[in-house]
Formats: sequence, structure tokens, C-alpha cells
Amino acid sequence: MRRCQLILFCISILGVSRAMAQVSADCSSAIRICDDTPVNGGTNGLGVDDFSGAESSGCLEQAIDGTIESNSAWYRFRTGASGQLGFNIGVDTSEDWDFALYRSDDCQNLGEPVRCNFFDNQDQNSFIGVGEDPSGEETNVQYEEWLQVEPGEDYYLLINNFSNNNSGFSIQFSGHIFETNPYDALDCSIIDNLLGPPISACEGDTVVLDATTQDATAYNWYMDPGNGYQVISGENNATLQVAASANYRVEVVRPMGAIYSDVQVHFSPVPVAHPVSDDASCSGLGVYDLSQKDTEALGAQSDADFMVSYHLSLSDAVSGANSLPRQYSMEVGAQTLYIRVSSVDNPSCFDASQSFQLINGASPLSEFATEAYLCGSHTATIGEDRPNTDFSYLWNNGETTPTITVSEPGEYTLTATDNQSGLGCSDSRTVTVIRSNPPQILDIQIEDLQNNNTVTVVANETGLFEFRLDDGPFQEGNKFYGVSPGLHTVTVNDPEGCGSVSEEIVVVGFPRFFTPNADGANDYWHVEGIETLKAPVVHIFDRFGKLLAQLGAVDQGWDGRFNGEPLPETDYWFKLTYTDDDGQTLTVKYINNHFSLKR
Repeated sequence: MRRCQLILFCISILGVSRAMAQVSADCSSAIRICDDTPVNGGTNGLGVDDFSGAESSGCLEQAIDGTIESNSAWYRFRTGASGQLGFNIGVDTSEDWDFALYRSDDCQNLGEPVRCNFFDNQDQNSFIGVGEDPSGEETNVQYEEWLQVEPGEDYYLLINNFSNNNSGFSIQFSGHIFETNPYDALDCSIIDNLLGPPISACEGDTVVLDATTQDATAYNWYMDPGNGYQVISGENNATLQVAASANYRVEVVRPMGAIYSDVQVHFSPVPVAHPVSDDASCSGLGVYDLSQKDTEALGAQSDADFMVSYHLSLSDAVSGANSLPRQYSMEVGAQTLYIRVSSVDNPSCFDASQSFQLINGASPLSEFATEAYLCGSHTATIGEDRPNTDFSYLWNNGETTPTITVSEPGEYTLTATDNQSGLGCSDSRTVTVIRSNPPQILDIQIEDLQNNNTVTVVANETGLFEFRLDDGPFQEGNKFYGVSPGLHTVTVNDPEGCGSVSEEIVVVGFPRFFTPNADGANDYWHVEGIETLKAPVVHIFDRFGKLLAQLGAVDQGWDGRFNGEPLPETDYWFKLTYTDDDGQTLTVKYINNHFSLKR
């Protein structure tokens, strides 16, 4: 739908000479604006210092020249209704612009700004302002929160340029207030002019200037396209229909003296929204970059003059409301997006005649496991555990069911196809099947260091099992550190369900040698830590297996004698037994059970 709408505006330097632009560098002569008014201007210098040498005003601070203002422009407006109000300042992406908004009707008593932004434009944004970036850029830090206004509030807006370049700017007001009060959101009574405020229109609009005055005897109309006012021959009525951008003047002849009134009229070009191709994806996209469609929508039109936005409904596209973010979070399925191409100079000149479809085909496969284990000679069931009856399934072994039962290791690939979306979306996933053997404990290595006992469990497979000491948590590593002396249980488990195995171990400490020479040091040998066991007995043997001594938990230890005779220097062996809870006598395993006698 293409539509042009007549709205009021204050300043335009597009289509007319820059000299005609009404720009005030001083607060006292701020340009008064009203209604839903796009304003276009440039800045050149700061005029007088409106802040009288102050170091800061809100977020704005003194520049190198010692003033808060740099290249400044001042505007004034008054609210005519209550609601949500914002504005968009369109700038060149290579330039640095700041702004401050003051709620006041007195330049000598501005107070602190109610909205303020000083960020440089490193992100090269096209807009700064209050409310929401109309381009849909949600991360733009050069936007401040919406204003909530009431009727009759006066505001001054300062716009500063801190760039070496100055390409000018545009201002467009926005917010819900313009939906509820489209004709009096901003109060035009602050503009005292027979012909009213400046007028912004779209090319092809009918604009009629009305100078009707009760006691007028004649009317003379003048036009200034940029080189001075010239009389418009033959135009002597109270109204004048205009079709060209220019400044217009009327002379109202009266018995009490003539009245002169000027007004600026600017016509903005009407954009054309070009057809945009549909887009479809089978990958289940989470985010779609809408900016890739801008070139299609604009055609040969410049993105410096026209802006593209995308909407979920035609009514939103027509009103310019609820523009979608550039990085659009897509839903699964088909969606129609409506395109609005609008003039940067005057957003009310727009074309919303085009739309396109985004089709987001979901992946036909859910996230099922891509690894499976065969326990010994058992089988495993693999594949899509949440099948869709509208999908077709095919395995690389020829089977056509969503799940299959396998008994051999290998790689099995499932392809699912969704023919319902019209895209023929397919997806494949490979399941690796591994044969896993039940866990076995081959050895347990115990380092009895008393202060930091270490237990290492050696299993029949590496990298597949998990390990636990007593009732502690399972861990991937097979080493346990700082194990206390006494009876413990170690468990090896297959997390893929191929069983577990446990062993009881005893952690003790004993000297690797002793010196029974009656010097008071290391004269006796004994196993430390057996007091935690029930009825422990230490049996000591020579290398031929002859029993030399038996020690209980409370015995002092072995003195290196047999039948009262000292035995020679050599290695000796021992075994440790204890009684379990069932009354059975058990021999401790996994002890490196030899030591040396030295004299």
C-alpha cells in the first residue's frame, strides 16, 4: 500500500538552499516546532554561550574551546497531550552528534537535562534519540528511554556536532502520543504566524496556504526558491495552492495597514517499495538478518535518503509501528513480513505495498544420542525417540523405521525428510555404536605412605568406566588420594549400563625396613592402622614360607628373633588377616607385603 500524508514540519535544507534553513545556535531564539514534525538542519558555530562557562550540563561537558556547545542547534516544543513521546535524530553515520533535552520554558533556568546522550558514533548508527531506533537496531547505545509527558509541558532540545564534518541532521518525533493524538500531540499555539508553521509534504500532495483575514482588501503572494522573493503573477486570492519546495510570503492589504507572513513548504520524494523475494530455510534458523533484504526493497534508491523497516502486520507497516529488529528471532513455519520504505527526510512519505514470506523449516530430527554401547553380546536400540508421523526415515542399512535395534558395533546414519513444508527438508545424524565389556578389576595398587595414602584401580578398559571409593561420588579418574587407613570398598562402573564390580581393600602403613639393634630406633616392626579392623593378625614368614611370628593389633611388634635367636639381615614377608561381619576370616589383598631387616 502506497500512501502520502500531509504533516507539519519546521526546517528543511533538502531540495532548497542551505541558506533558507532555519537554525538557531542560541536557546533564546530556539526554533519553535509543533505536531509530528520532521525537522532538517545543520549547525555552524555556537552563538552565545547559553551555559555561561559551566563545566557540564547533564552528560555534556566542556569541549576544548571551553564551552559545552560546539556546533549547536536549539529547538523548542510544547506537548499538547499525554502519553509516550520520543524523537529520532537522523545523522550521517561518519559523524559524531550529541543531544540534551531540557524540560523548561526559560533559557535562563534550563536545569539539568531530562534526557542526554554524548556517545560517539563508533558503531556508525544512522539515528540517535529518545525511544527506539526506527531501523530496528536494538543495541544502539545512542538512544535514551521514552518520555512520559502531560499536556502543556515545554521543552528545549540542544543538538551538538563534534565532528570535522557537518552533513546536517533530521528530526522526526515518535511515540504512542501520535497514535492517540495525531493532530495535536505537539501544541502549535507556540508558533505565532498567519500562515502557520512550516509545512512538510510528499511529492504529489495538495498543499493550500490560507491567509484569509477578515478586513483584507487584497492579497499578494511571493515565492523564494532560494534566490530572493519574487511576486507570483496572477495569484491574488486568500489561498494559494503550491506544488514546489520554497519559501512563500503573503501580503495582506488592509485599511489599517498590510500584514506580511512567511512560511516554508518542502516536498519530499515518495519512495517506491520494490518486490522482495521469499526466503526459505531447512536449517531451523534461530536468527534471520533482515538487513539483507534492504537492497531488494530499495532498488536503485539510496539508503541515505530512504529507510527500510519490516513489520508483522500491514497496519504496523502503514503506521510505522513495531518495526522488527534487524537480527530477527524467527519462528518455525511460514511468516509474512510487511515492508515499509520511508523517506529519511519525512517518514510520513512511505510505501508499504510489498511483503515477502520467510519459511523456516525445522530440522526433521531431534537431538537424540549419537553414541550407543553394546554390553557384551547384548543389543542396543538407536535412533529418533520422538518420531513424527509426517516424516519419512531411512537408515544407511536400508531400514525405514525411526529406531532400529543393532547387535554389531559400527556407524549407523539416519536420514529424516519432512515433505509437509513443501521444502523437502532433510537432516541426517550418525550414531556410533561401541561394544563395551563388563568392568573387571585387574589390580589395585596401594601406596601406603600413612600421611597421604594413594589407591589406584586398574580395570580391563580405559576411558570407558567411572570409579568410586566407598559411598563417595563416581569420578572419571582411577586414582584416589589421601585415603584413610582401614577397610574400604572400591567400585568400577560402566556408565553405559554394562554393570559394575566392587572390591574390598585394606589400607595400612608399615616400615619398609627396621633395625633391631637395641638402639631405641626402629627396633620393632609392625603394620600400622590395623586397629580399624576386626581381629587383625599379622603373620611373618621367611622366604621359604616358614612362619616366624604372629602379631595382633595391640602387640609391640616383631623384634627380628625366632625362638629367642636373632635372624639374619634379609627380606621377610607377611600377610594380614581379619574377620568380616559374617565371622569369616579374610586375607587382605593388594598389599606389597615384604620388608627388610637390617643390622
